[in-house]
Amino acid sequence: MSAGSSTKAVTISVGKSGRVSGEFIVPPKPKSILVLAHGAGAGMNHPFLKSLALELAGKGVGTLRYNFLYMEMKKKRPDVPAVAHSAVEAAFGNALESYPKLPVFAGGKSFGGRMTSQWAARKSEGLPGGLVFFGFPLHPAGNPSVERAEHLKEVSIPMLFHQGTRDALADWTLIKKVCGSLRNATLRQWEGADHSFKVSGKNVIPDLAATTAAWMESIISSSR
Repeated sequence: MSAGSSTKAVTISVGKSGRVSGEFIVPPKPKSILVLAHGAGAGMNHPFLKSLALELAGKGVGTLRYNFLYMEMKKKRPDVPAVAHSAVEAAFGNALESYPKLPVFAGGKSFGGRMTSQWAARKSEGLPGGLVFFGFPLHPAGNPSVERAEHLKEVSIPMLFHQGTRDALADWTLIKKVCGSLRNATLRQWEGADHSFKVSGKNVIPDLAATTAAWMESIISSSR
C-alpha cells in the first residue's frame, strides 16, 4: 500500500432496493479510480480484493470496493442481473461524485466483472474509462461455452481480461477466441493460475496490480 493512502468507508444507496457498504482505498496523488465488484461467493472484504486494492494504491490507482445487495443482506443466492446492475451503477456514480477530476474505470472479480460488463453493454453514455476483469466467468465449470460473452460485443470501451490458464470457468482456447474477436479487448495470460489466481509457490496479486495500473495509464494517455 502506498504510504499515506487513505481508507474511507461509504454507504451506497441502490435506489429503492436498499443500501450497500463500500470502501475507498486511495493513494495521496491518485491517477485514477477503479470500481471493483466482488465475486459470487465472497464480499468486498475478501482477501483477494482487499490485497489487490492495497497493491493498486501502491501503483497510484485508487479503488472503491462494494457489496452487492444479496451479500450485504447475507443471502447466498446472487442478485438477479437487473438488481446487480443497479448496484454497479450506484457504485460507479459514487466514485464519479467523489473524484470528479479523475478517470474512473470499473470491473471486478468473476461474477462482479460480468455484471459490470452487462451494465456497460446497456449503457450509452457516461461510461467508465475501461473495464477490468479478474477472471471473467465465461462458462460454468465443466461446461465450456461462449454464450456468456455475447454481450461483450456491445461494450464500446476498452477491456482488460486477466485470465489464468487453469481457470475452470474459462477454457483458455475459448477465452482467447472470444477476446480475439473483440476489437477493444486485451487478454493477459497468467500461466498456471486457476480462477482464484492461485499459482503454486507464487503470489501474483502484485503483478496483477502492476499490469492493471499500466494498462489503465495507457488508456488515459491515449485519450488525451
